[in-house]
Amino acid sequence: MNLTNRKKKDNNNNKNKPKTKRQTPTWISDVRYGRSLSVDFFKRNAWLLMIFVVAMLALMGLRYKTKTKMEEIKRLTTELQRAESSKLQEKAAYMSLIRETEMKRLVDENGLGLVFQEQPPFELELEKE
Repeated sequence: MNLTNRKKKDNNNNKNKPKTKRQTPTWISDVRYGRSLSVDFFKRNAWLLMIFVVAMLALMGLRYKTKTKMEEIKRLTTELQRAESSKLQEKAAYMSLIRETEMKRLVDENGLGLVFQEQPPFELELEKE
C-alpha cells in the first residue's frame, strides 16, 4: 500500500468514527479564559451590578445602625440598673423614716399628742330586716 492510499483509508476511518471529544459549555470556557468579564459584560449587566452595589451598601449601613443601637441599649441598661439601685437606696431611707418607733419619736419631739392605735379599724355592718 502506498502512502496516498493509506491516508485515504485513515480519512475514511475517521469519518465513520463518532467524535468523542467532550464539549464544555461556552460560559465555563468564557470564565476560564477571562472573556466573560469584558466591557460588554459590564454594559449588559450594569443595572444588576448597580443593584448589587446598592444592596451591599444598604446592608453595611444596616449593620452600622444595628451596632450603634445595640451600644445605646447597653448604655441605657446600665443607666437603668443604676437608677434601680438608687431607687432601692431611697426606698430604704424612706422606710426607715416611717417605721413606728421613728414616727413615735417624731410625734413626741413635736408634741403632737398622737397615739398609735393598737387595734386595726373595723367595719360596722347593719343588719337587714
